[in-house]
Amino acid sequence: MNLSLNIRNAEPFLDAGKLSALRGGADTALETLKNGTGKGNDFLGWLHLADGGNQEELTRIEAAAKCIRETSAALVVIGIGGSYLGAKAGLEFLRSPNYNALPKNTPDIYFAGNGLSADSTGEIIAMLGDRDFSVNVISKSGTTTEPAVAFRIFRELLEKKYGAEGAAKRIYATTDKAKGALKTLADKKGYETFVVPDDVGGRYSVLTPVGLLPLAAAGIDIRALLRGAAEVFDAAKDPAGHPSLLYAAVRNELYRAGKKIEIFASFEPGLQYLGEWWKQLFGESEGKEGKGLCPASVNFTADLHSMGQYIQQGDRLLLETIVKVEHSRSPMEIPYDSENGDGLNFLAGKSLTWANHVALAATAMAHMDGGVPNLLISVPDRNETSFGELVAFFELACGVSGTMLDVNPFDQPGVEAYKKNMYALLGKPGYEQQKAELEKRL
Repeated sequence: MNLSLNIRNAEPFLDAGKLSALRGGADTALETLKNGTGKGNDFLGWLHLADGGNQEELTRIEAAAKCIRETSAALVVIGIGGSYLGAKAGLEFLRSPNYNALPKNTPDIYFAGNGLSADSTGEIIAMLGDRDFSVNVISKSGTTTEPAVAFRIFRELLEKKYGAEGAAKRIYATTDKAKGALKTLADKKGYETFVVPDDVGGRYSVLTPVGLLPLAAAGIDIRALLRGAAEVFDAAKDPAGHPSLLYAAVRNELYRAGKKIEIFASFEPGLQYLGEWWKQLFGESEGKEGKGLCPASVNFTADLHSMGQYIQQGDRLLLETIVKVEHSRSPMEIPYDSENGDGLNFLAGKSLTWANHVALAATAMAHMDGGVPNLLISVPDRNETSFGELVAFFELACGVSGTMLDVNPFDQPGVEAYKKNMYALLGKPGYEQQKAELEKRL
């Protein structure tokens, strides 16, 4: 395992005795997960996704991705929450936030169905133009409003462009293995289908076809990604010193000491959506029963000129998790300027990566001095192995941390509140009484 965790900038805020007890609590929580004796024990399939057991499905994913690359200039990935955030995070981490604008021999990838914006949907249609495209629709039920509406729109586009039979060859449905509206439609129309396992929740599904098919379509080596994840899960067989368990223990100790908000920080724009996925993972897993750290994210150094003031001197309710990539892909050097009008010739000849790492170290120390403990997670490169390690590290830490909080880390009952209100106000049959009550409040 190449991933490492450094807690030096959090140690002044930790009680050694309490941390030691919580470290033992993390070990116990891990055993609870492994034994399936805790809350939400019917959603533990993510622990075994990197075991290498389903080679046949991996081969099918790779074959479908190859077909998409050969027949389509673009792929529209339709899903919301865990059905798109992991793939989006992987695409930006492993390729670029500017992926669609870069010269390449793989399809442009657009993410739809994660909201109800007409403007955003219209922009994707405009960017598709008259190019050949395919759709990967991701939904366990097929009835979640946002992706279901988007699928109607893009399915209609495909059927107008290619006919019903031609469109069916370009639609890939990632859904339940046996039931639900999307599975029923896929069987009727003849779409190729991939399975969202019954025992894996959406936010833990990056290592299933949910995340793997879009990433494979972008030419990413999904087997290397799974090998990286396997290294983290395998290391948990001997939990002593495992970074995921230490991370879970430290953040629980800081939470019990009064910290309320955890900030995910990175110094690479390509990690922005890793932070978005991380926010869903921890927010949806721990934020219940009046418990849990509130997850937020920033991208430095840009946000040091906006959020930086609050982080440094605002209410001391924050802790910070920083993810660092040790090596850059671009060996960029700061040039010499004979006029030196900006006074920066002292940096001439230095690598831009070196300067970025100095900024990271300076920020971490300043925030610690300002009362914000921070944890540093490091990976060597932005490659498949590192991404797989980060996914497994955070998933394992989240499952353990939620178990330590004595909540169910794998359900999300609070999410249903907005859905019920939306169904009522949209006029869904069966919600008439609730609609009348809500309309009085508008």
